[in-house]
Amino acid sequence: MSGTSTDNDGQGMIVNPKPTADNQDWDGDDADRADRLRFEEEQAMIREQSEARAAKAAADAKKAADAKKAASA
Repeated sequence: MSGTSTDNDGQGMIVNPKPTADNQDWDGDDADRADRLRFEEEQAMIREQSEARAAKAAADAKKAADAKKAASA
């Protein structure tokens, strides 16, 4: 393969095939669907961890406020 070719040989391009008339709901192959599922599961886990951290921080802040209030009383 020569390095001086000026025509576009498709290198580095993303090609998305157009759906045929009998396959209008084409959404990729099994690997694409698995990637979407894995991404959705990861996002759900991140949300759960984020909510748990926020709840723990709120509980810690309340506990600290209650301890400060008890100490000053």
